[in-house]
Amino acid sequence: HGAAELDEIGTEVLPRRTPAPAWLPTAKGEEGDFCLRSSDCVAGLCCARHFWSKICKPVLREGQVCTRHRRKGTHGLEIFQRCQCAEGLSCRLQREYGPADTSRLHTCQRH
Repeated sequence: HGAAELDEIGTEVLPRRTPAPAWLPTAKGEEGDFCLRSSDCVAGLCCARHFWSKICKPVLREGQVCTRHRRKGTHGLEIFQRCQCAEGLSCRLQREYGPADTSRLHTCQRH
């Protein structure tokens, strides 16, 4: 009689595809939403590390402080990543009027 019980259980129809995890966004993420890559976020946002997860953050505008990486791959070491500068801007050493090298601050500036 054990085999008959197994047959009844085995007739249950299972879905072919596993549903997406609840945390996976179905629409493009807004600022502060969790993401895996920048394509998960709406236009004007990028996916960047925030502590030990990644969230959608705004792409940097002219005059905002940016992070310039001397060596490729160092971006992954930050726990509070910033997005890149918006199109048409680049991350450059801030120009100051005064003694050279007083500030190591980089900002997004027009090319």
